[in-house]
Amino acid sequence: MLLVLVMAAVLWGVGAAMGTPRPLRWGMIAGLWVAVTLAHLVLPAGHPIRMATGEEAALWLMIGGAAGLVLIYRAGLGWLRARAGARVAAVAAPRPLFSEAELDRYARHIVLRELGGPGQKALKQARVLVIGAGGLGSPVLLYLAAAGVGTIGVIDDDEVDNSNLQRQVIHRDEDIGCLKVESAMRAMQAQNPAVTVRPYGRRLTPEIAADLFAEYDLIVDGTDNFATRYLANSTAASQGKPLISGALSQWEGQVSVFDPARGAPCYQCIFPEAPASGLAPSCAEAGVLGPLPGVVGSMMAAEAIKVITGAGTPLRGEMLIYDALYGESRKIALRPRADCPVCGRQGERDEQPAAG
Repeated sequence: MLLVLVMAAVLWGVGAAMGTPRPLRWGMIAGLWVAVTLAHLVLPAGHPIRMATGEEAALWLMIGGAAGLVLIYRAGLGWLRARAGARVAAVAAPRPLFSEAELDRYARHIVLRELGGPGQKALKQARVLVIGAGGLGSPVLLYLAAAGVGTIGVIDDDEVDNSNLQRQVIHRDEDIGCLKVESAMRAMQAQNPAVTVRPYGRRLTPEIAADLFAEYDLIVDGTDNFATRYLANSTAASQGKPLISGALSQWEGQVSVFDPARGAPCYQCIFPEAPASGLAPSCAEAGVLGPLPGVVGSMMAAEAIKVITGAGTPLRGEMLIYDALYGESRKIALRPRADCPVCGRQGERDEQPAAG
């Protein structure tokens, strides 16, 4: 056995003197072990080579087994270290906010001087809640998804009806009978898989409004009933969040940004009370031009993008009224009302627009 150890030392020393890499030197020693072990297994008992190298093969097999276990342990330890290092590197390395496909998709936004990269980043990080997935909600949802708003919530308890399809362009004939929020989610994700859509198939109620609004930065109201409008307004105002509101009637629509936290009036400043029954008929009762929700809803989406990115001048303290029958639009100034039970701001309305 001593002879084998001397031979191993000589091989190691000669290899070191010749500059042989360490793995190759270990390989030569492994080769010596193989030769000695084979000699013990092949040669008969009492052979001079066996006598000179320890007589029995068991010792060399034990030495080889121990060396193998050490090598397996070192290899396993190295694999674990490499895996841990890769995980740390993956966590430490900053992930790009946009994929190449997204950069190409939003290129027309990014080249706009008023938006650029910072504006598109703000859209990606924004959380917008849209109330209603009907006439106004349809274009709002589609354009916010197309624009790359990162998280879009939509709440509506209604189902798609055949009579909706004349103007609610986010839904299809095959969606009839489905919840509007589910139909809308499918259309938005088909348009832009990079956005997160949160559907809430229920009516907005006082019990859930505060907690739901707290999860979002901006509220867009496209509903067609006054109870929900007043609830959305009071909840948004109490949390200091902007509320973009739109309304329709026959050939006319209106849009405004109600934001009392930034000096603008709230919805109840302008409409202190809901109109008496019959004075503000619904779309089903009075009718509505099919493309009109698309025009007004697109305006609401544009206001949402402006509020999120800080571009331009949103319609805070102003109401834009569009008359599709005569192709006219006008803006009126709105002021906070001192006795408003929601925001209690000073000021008066410059003009009282028609509710709806």
